[in-house]
Amino acid sequence: MSNDRRRVAVVLFNLGGPDSPAAVKPFLRNLFSDPAILRVPGALRWVLARAIAARRAPVAREIYARIGGRSPILAETRAQAEALSRALAARMAGHAFRVSIAMRYWHPRAAEAAAEVAGFRPDRVVLLPLYPQYSTTTTASSAADWGAAARAAGTGAPATLICCYPEEAGLVAAHAAATAAALAEARAKAPAGTPVRLLFSAHGLPERVVAGGDPYRWQVERTVAAVSAALRRAGAIGEDTGVETVTCYQSRVGPLAWIGPATDAEVARAARAGAAIVVAPIAFVSEHSETLVELDIEGRALAGREGAACYVRVPALGTSASFIEGLARLVEAALARRDAGVVAGGVGARLCPASLRQCPCAASAPPGGSVPEPERREPWPNS
Repeated sequence: MSNDRRRVAVVLFNLGGPDSPAAVKPFLRNLFSDPAILRVPGALRWVLARAIAARRAPVAREIYARIGGRSPILAETRAQAEALSRALAARMAGHAFRVSIAMRYWHPRAAEAAAEVAGFRPDRVVLLPLYPQYSTTTTASSAADWGAAARAAGTGAPATLICCYPEEAGLVAAHAAATAAALAEARAKAPAGTPVRLLFSAHGLPERVVAGGDPYRWQVERTVAAVSAALRRAGAIGEDTGVETVTCYQSRVGPLAWIGPATDAEVARAARAGAAIVVAPIAFVSEHSETLVELDIEGRALAGREGAACYVRVPALGTSASFIEGLARLVEAALARRDAGVVAGGVGARLCPASLRQCPCAASAPPGGSVPEPERREPWPNS
């Protein structure tokens, strides 16, 4: 990279989560005001977002009360930002880096991050989602939100969006190491010869979103395949190990049909078979209510009721050294490109098949991806 591009702003995209019980309702209102989530015309979405937030807030507060009254996602993301800053400084000592956080639905939001970036006056901006698998409901939404905030703040510098990295080597290595350790723990807890069911669990999507060409499910399956291959090479799964693997999807709400199979149904099925259950949150890189409540509390209770030999949950990647080094490699690869725009997985080439028309690397798609035609019902609250 030339000497006039030595100041680099890296912006981490994440969903955000309420930081207090009082923040739950406005967080939900922000979520359902997003056209990528509640796909109805603007005026109707404004009304529905407030009604849905008011209805869901009491239940959501109870969920957060089970994990201390707030989402841990900001603290986790800050730790990842600090670790990435150190990794970038070590890899590219000649450049000055500022890693900022842009949460989609709660603070610090894109406008706050854009103001910070503008004050830094970078020569390049790299947009790095903490969603390894691209979706119109996550990365595309965050990218659009950032674009508006960056224009308002006058950040000026050319920006490169890393749209996805479902098979990045550090991501895969971190998942494989954590999952292998969990499989060993499950084998130690269960009687000898007990079958093991490894559930790769990702957040779900309504089927209509995926049918519209959203790449998320395809990319989740790519991550699962890569991690499974690493586990087979290590001898943790495969023939004669007694491990069956299943990819499943969690967090379904509302009346729409969602992609499956459902994680809770697979937990129950494995438990009724008397298996030792290992659940790996394959699309989550930080802990939040979906892991700490749905998997740790509700999933464990379901497994116990249905007769599982044991239940082990793989931790989210957090600040795993392999994962953070992988993120640093993605930034380095993005900076090695002379042009801005959208890059996939550090290679710059389109990863998705042509049938997935919402891929942001498609010639017809704008940077950050386009939002499909409006849905007429709500998808889900995330946190």
